Formats: sequence, C-alpha cells, structure tokens
Amino acid sequence: MKQSPLSVGASILFAIALRSTSSFGADLQSLAALETSSLATLYKELHANPELSLHEEQTAARMAMELRGAGFEVSENVGGYGVVGVLKNGDGPVIMVRTDLDALPVREQTGLPYASQKVVKDDLGHDVPVMHACGHDIHMSCFVGTARLLSKLRTQWSGTLVFIGQPAEERILGARLMLRAGLFSRFPKPDKILALHCSADIAHGSVGLMEGYAMANVDTLEILVRGVGSHGSQPHLGKDPVLLAAQIVVALQSIVSREVKPGDPAVVTVGSVHGGTKANIIPDEVRLQLTVRSYKAETRERLLGAIRRITINLAEAAGMPADKMPEVTRTDESASSLYNTPDFTRGVRRSLEATFGLERVQVVEPTMGAEDFAEYGTTKEKIPLCMFRLGTQPAEGVSEAKAKGVTLPSLHSPFFKPEPEPTIQAGVQAMTAVALDLLNKH
Repeated sequence: MKQSPLSVGASILFAIALRSTSSFGADLQSLAALETSSLATLYKELHANPELSLHEEQTAARMAMELRGAGFEVSENVGGYGVVGVLKNGDGPVIMVRTDLDALPVREQTGLPYASQKVVKDDLGHDVPVMHACGHDIHMSCFVGTARLLSKLRTQWSGTLVFIGQPAEERILGARLMLRAGLFSRFPKPDKILALHCSADIAHGSVGLMEGYAMANVDTLEILVRGVGSHGSQPHLGKDPVLLAAQIVVALQSIVSREVKPGDPAVVTVGSVHGGTKANIIPDEVRLQLTVRSYKAETRERLLGAIRRITINLAEAAGMPADKMPEVTRTDESASSLYNTPDFTRGVRRSLEATFGLERVQVVEPTMGAEDFAEYGTTKEKIPLCMFRLGTQPAEGVSEAKAKGVTLPSLHSPFFKPEPEPTIQAGVQAMTAVALDLLNKH
C-alpha cells in the first residue's frame, strides 16, 4: 500500500515545520506526530496479521511497498523474505537501519480489538497460534515512519540510507541469511548500523541505552543420549538412557558455578527432555535440548566444551559402548553477543539526550536474551552497531509496578501490550534524530 496522503491541514503544518528548521534541526516531534495516525493504523494491521519466522511473505511485501512509497529503491527476497531499501542522496556516510519482521507461536491474550486471531501451520505441519509478542510490529512501524521522515528531509542531509527488513529474528537465523545473500556486497556497505527494540518496562516517550555488551551469545544444543532398551523389570539387561540423561542434566548445572569465572555472566538451561513411551520400558534414547548463554567468546567456548566433556565422560562412566556414545549437536539457532560499540553508542546517546532530554534517556542493564542483530557486527568489516531500547508502557503503570515490586508483562508474553501511538511517535523521533546526526557528521 502506498503511503496515505496527508490531509491539507497536516500538509501545511509539515511545510511550516520544515521551513522553520535550521540545518537539520527540524521539529522532529511535530513531524513525527504528523505520521503517527497512519503509522498506528499500519501497526494494528501488522499486529493482527503476524507471520512466523521464514514465512514473512506478506509482511515483507508490505515493508517493500512502504519503502517504495518513501522513495527508496527496493530489493526483495534477500536471504529469504529479506527486504533492502536504498535511498542515495549525494556524498556522505552510509547508514543502515534494521527492523525485524517475524512473530512468535504465542496465543495472544491481551483482549485488544486488533489482537491476533491467526492460527497457521508451522514447519512441522502443526497448527499454532501467532502473535507479535516481541514488538516487531512496533519496530516496523517506527522503521516506516523514519524512512518517510528522512525522505522528506532530504534537503537536511547527504549520504546514503540502507533500510533492511530482516526475517527470522526469533529463530536467530535471518541476519546470517541476509549476509550470505550479499547484504554487504550487493548493496552499499554501511559505516554504522542502527536498530531499536521494544522494552516492556520503560515508559513510552523514554529510551534506554547501554554501551558494550547488551545481549548474550546464544547457542542451542541438542544432545542425543543413547542406550540399550530393555524391560523395566530387568534394567541389568540394558543400558538406561533415562538415568544417564538425568545425570547429565544435573551435572551440567555445575559448569556455571564451578568452571566459569565468578562475575562472568553465563547460563546453561536444559529446556526440553524427551524419551520413553511407557513406564515399564527402558527406551533406547533420550533427547535433550539446551540453551546456553554468555557474553565473552572465551566463556562461550568454555561452556560448550564443558557440556561435551561432561556428557561423554558420564556416558563412559555408565559403561556405554563406543557405538552408543551421546551426540552433542549445535544447531543453526545460535547467535553472537550483541556488543554496542562504545564510541558509536556514546554518540547515539548524545543525539537521544538532545532530542528527549537527559531525564528520558536511561542507562539500562544488559540482558541474557539474544538478538541476531549482533551478526552484522561480526563480519570482517567489523561495522559499529548500536541498538537502543524503546519504552512502550504508560508511565503510571511502570511507576506502580516498581512501587509494588511486580513485573509488567514481558516480551514474549501473551499479555504484552504496547501503547501504539506514543511509542511509535517516540521511536520515529529517536531514530530520525540519530540518523540525521550521523548523516551530517562528515
């Protein structure tokens, strides 16, 4: 869909605001406000029509249409359903802005009039509900609004914008898919890369930022624990993989407490155990699924090495024959830790503080969550990255929750409910301000 035309009154207001600017210092709050109504409508449409990772066909098409409407040259199907929009405007820096497209297999329980009712087939053919429970619909709406404003403000900056819509963030696959498809070779290579991410515990109109490690390495492991099946009444005739799997699960919990340097964040979680069919049958295999989190590369390698060592050694201690040794497999659903480049992030902070005021730019703590946005900074080019957090909740709700010591519905919760209009307006204002500063420092 092409961008909705502004009303006559809004057009006049936009023109007045534009004429009143000096350099690139537009009244971004007013300009962003002009777009908020149409962007909120876009948000609700996206929210009601989510698509799972690697299935973002309609979402990607909508982002491509919006970017074309803003004057970008657009390429589609870049690494799956990836979208790349390029807007060249003379000499200057190349700034990349990224949004994610996909949703989660979550049944929405917000009760909103535009709540998702979608049920789709997943990759295994199962019927699953789908919801934008991580705010990617907010991200896309801010992305579109920023593209519109920067296009309209072309007299205020010079350089090149590369706006990317990335698939499969929730499976931490999409960034690698786009990079493998030539993101940095087919299109202008960025000097800096920006993104924002919703926060479930910051008030709308405020933003959060951290330098250095912001999110964790994530590794998804699968352990196939083999055994020799037998009757439950005659365990001596078999090799019990259930007992071995239980010993492995318990032993893995010693890694963080005894093998990782105190103070280095690390997590080893066994989130899935599957094995057996009946109480009186010792099965011949059990499958474990793990998520492993860290920040530092050396901590990551220590964790992965310890998991393999413990698993194999316990199997040997249980007397498993050589052909029944466990298999430890690292899946594709892994990503590097997100490291906000310190000097770049300090510049982003200055832009945000100038836009919102010191009191609305918070220092936030890093988390052990993961984001494959990090992958764009791990290539040979070592391009500086910065992702900042965008507040989504009413201020009174945030204050009340803190006072009572309760937690607001988190990201990935079926109850996560951003306030669309003020959140999107602040997101567009923030991203546009940062991009303008970067495009004018050359």
